[in-house]
Amino acid sequence: MPSNVSVAELKAKAKELRLNIVETTFNATSGHVGSSLSCADMLTALYFKYLNVDVANPDWEERDRFILSKGHCALAYVPCLAMKGFIPIESLADFNKTGSAYGMHPDSKKIRGCDASTGSLGHGMPIGVGMSIGLKMKGINAKVVVMTGDGECQEGSNWEAAMAAAKYKLENLIWIIDRNKLEIDGPTEEVMPLEPLDKKVEAFGMKCIKCNGNDMEDVDRALAEAWETAGPVCIISSTTKGYGVKKFEGDVKMHYGSFGDDRKDLQVYIDEINARG
Repeated sequence: MPSNVSVAELKAKAKELRLNIVETTFNATSGHVGSSLSCADMLTALYFKYLNVDVANPDWEERDRFILSKGHCALAYVPCLAMKGFIPIESLADFNKTGSAYGMHPDSKKIRGCDASTGSLGHGMPIGVGMSIGLKMKGINAKVVVMTGDGECQEGSNWEAAMAAAKYKLENLIWIIDRNKLEIDGPTEEVMPLEPLDKKVEAFGMKCIKCNGNDMEDVDRALAEAWETAGPVCIISSTTKGYGVKKFEGDVKMHYGSFGDDRKDLQVYIDEINARG
């Protein structure tokens, strides 16, 4: 069951996560900052309200599982795990540096609390379907949540997995699509059109829930509905790439970017995130 955490508390945590994202980007000298900022609200709500996980026992068999299929957004995922208590917050200073456990994509063998190594796009949903079937076979009542990017939906493996999810009636599977409408090569609708994405999801046998993924109240509503749905269910989370820093918002160049080495530039972004709340 989801914990009793208010929307106001989740908003405060999401702001903290965004601050950690830009700080970590600066320390790492670069990163997938735009994509990480867009999904920060959804990650926050999952880890601080909805996912049933045990920080003291990250391999607990009855835990909910989370797969960040858009693994290039480890820049958001690793700080979120640190805020939750899986890893030391001070270790973020070493993100993507020689000898660090944290690269630009998450490694489940090195990161405490990480359920899957990801980064090769299109793999998360098939892994999630396998996990969901395994949990059902064991009689374990736990959720499996997979977050993909929207550009990632161009990978056919996602749709094969969706068909399997419907066939095997995986009521414990939730697919979240971070729909920021931009990918590395430009707008998704120019690179390879996805719309009507909701109708496509439904045609593959999954219930579709839509929300504003940068509005915590709407994120909370969508996740609450998904948690109560005998799935499989998909949430299309409409977001803005780079959300939280005006200079980055909607800029495809910030799919991967850097701030330079002047801490004054970083402070501008920190001040803006603090001011916007």
